[in-house]
Amino acid sequence: MAIINIGESVPDFVLKDHNGADFKLSDLQGNRVLLSFHPLAWTNVCAKQMQSLENNKERFDELNTVAVGVNVDPIPSKKAWANELGIRSTRLLSDFWPHGEVAKMYRIFRNREGFSERANILIDEEGKVMFAKKYPIPELPDIEEIINLLAPLSLS
Repeated sequence: MAIINIGESVPDFVLKDHNGADFKLSDLQGNRVLLSFHPLAWTNVCAKQMQSLENNKERFDELNTVAVGVNVDPIPSKKAWANELGIRSTRLLSDFWPHGEVAKMYRIFRNREGFSERANILIDEEGKVMFAKKYPIPELPDIEEIINLLAPLSLS
């Protein structure tokens, strides 16, 4: 099955972030949301992917976009990893249990490996997919691809 389609209404979900706080997608209606899925914490490319979200937090704020990282690691692991990476502003969401449920809803869970694809899914203010892209597992997604898509929208 293919990744969630552009224009499709996204399924709502609630996940805990790395600090144990609830993150409910529908609470962010009126904002754009970037769900940046990464396979596993404590790996080099995943670390760079999450640091790119953190390093561009102000740019995302200016573009009315909330960027979050999502993967299947448990909360304590995500908390330690966020501390290790120096992530202070970006929420890292745990799709740990039911295992990979959100990744499955967005059709990017890899059953064989037990983790999600590396993917960016950008949701518009009304809760519809405006961008969805799967990346090869060893490839770091280019955050400028997302910023360049969002920038013209902030001018309108």
